[in-house]
Amino acid sequence: MNKESTFQEMDLLPHPGRFAALGIAMIALGAISMIYSGMSTLASVIVYGWLLIFAGVFEIGVAFWAPRAGRLFLHLLSGTLSAIVGIFLIARPTVGAEALTLVLAVMFLASGAYRVGAAFAIRFPYWGWAVLSGIVTAALGLLIWAQWPTASMWIIGTFVGIDLVFRGWAWVMLAIAVSKARHDIGGTAHAV
Repeated sequence: MNKESTFQEMDLLPHPGRFAALGIAMIALGAISMIYSGMSTLASVIVYGWLLIFAGVFEIGVAFWAPRAGRLFLHLLSGTLSAIVGIFLIARPTVGAEALTLVLAVMFLASGAYRVGAAFAIRFPYWGWAVLSGIVTAALGLLIWAQWPTASMWIIGTFVGIDLVFRGWAWVMLAIAVSKARHDIGGTAHAV
């Protein structure tokens, strides 16, 4: 292996600082979400409501803009339902939090199982941290389901925060692995 090809390999590796910055930002956001769990729950519900309204209005517009390109009635129905659900979430965020808590439980279960399966299948450096992250996420889904609907006002913010902290930590560990790989390749280049 010559010196030039070793440096080319090192250039192919992403810069670990970006992964570390993403991980640290996710950990900080997770901590904020856990500290202000009630506010972050209501904020999540309201933001999601607005997103549904914008998506619904856009889909209704597309239905009239290009009625021949698709199915006019389906786009109208889908857009209208999205907008109505969005309005409901904004108007009644507490009830919306209960509904979204149940959706969040299912999402955490599926997301955690996927992360565990992907980490076992790919086995990238420090993949055990991704497995732990997936297990924690799936466990959070089970805990949400068990506490529904009584803890809906704090559970979304708290569990999203916990998930962000563990996902952030997995990114930090990936940054360490990439940094080590870059160092190993750089050391090989100097030895050649």
